[in-house]
Amino acid sequence: MSANVEVIASGAWASVQDRGRRGWRRIGVPWAGALDPALLRIANALAGNDENAPAIEAFDGGLQLAARGGALRLAVAGNAVLEVEDAHGQRRPHPPWRSLTLHADEVLRVRTLRSGRIAMIAIHGLALPAVMGSCATYARAALGGVDGRALAAGDRLPATPADGPERWLPDPPAIAGDAVRVVPGPQATHFTDAALACLLNSAYRVSAQADRMGVRLDGPPLAHRDAREIVSDATVPGSIQVPGNGLPIVLLADAQTAGGYPKIATVIGADLARVAQCRPGETLRFAAVDVPTAEAAARAAEATTRSLLASIRPLAEAGADHAALYHANLIGGVVHALAPEYRPL
Repeated sequence: MSANVEVIASGAWASVQDRGRRGWRRIGVPWAGALDPALLRIANALAGNDENAPAIEAFDGGLQLAARGGALRLAVAGNAVLEVEDAHGQRRPHPPWRSLTLHADEVLRVRTLRSGRIAMIAIHGLALPAVMGSCATYARAALGGVDGRALAAGDRLPATPADGPERWLPDPPAIAGDAVRVVPGPQATHFTDAALACLLNSAYRVSAQADRMGVRLDGPPLAHRDAREIVSDATVPGSIQVPGNGLPIVLLADAQTAGGYPKIATVIGADLARVAQCRPGETLRFAAVDVPTAEAAARAAEATTRSLLASIRPLAEAGADHAALYHANLIGGVVHALAPEYRPL
């Protein structure tokens, strides 16, 4: 029997995602892909995959995965509370931000998330067919992933048996708490002068209507100048649409490619994952920046991700890999026993 991962429980909403289905928006096909691309890249690097390989995106905990047909290498990126149950029913905690060897018939549980609402689970050698150049699940059009839908109990994903050392990320990233940066427009003139000021000077709460398509916000309504709709116009992930009720909607990876609501501003790419990570009830504040600042922020975010990837190290555990232990610097501050400062009085 070939090795595979069985989904025991899918949790709130879990799906296969990669970097997304790029190059098709002109014919109405959204990008889809991971809501937090940095987590995707980190999870894959920990599991020994290509950075942009497909992985499982899980919301809020509840996902349970079992190894079938042999030992498999998995890795979890995100502030998750994890638990591994062995074939005898014994459970042990497991830290996130590192890979693990899941032996045959062991189960990995993502119990909850300490912060944020997204965790990425990479599986070494996960192989699924690409649709239009991507394995990303876009459920509204039944594209990618497993039959174009969210994962369900009983699904089996092909994988490669565990190989090589386990890895860990010594200094995981934290979710920033400062204001989400936006570039005003492209239809800022469709709103009153006070509307943009209101967006930038008010706190907005993430509503329960938050999914991969977008996040509806509750707070002070934004006033339109005249018509509350426009001729359908292109949208991108990050667009902040404002429907007739004045309450903004931030579009995410699964958002439609065009829409008839005017867009007061656009969340910059470097900050969009922070919006996706917000749980219902959390608050957001916005700050305006210009395009050069947004571009500089994108370069800085990429540099930060690359630095994190470069910091990933093999994990040497006592009794597991003696060769690695012998080559690891396990102690510091070595001194000469006869150095003057250490001679007995």
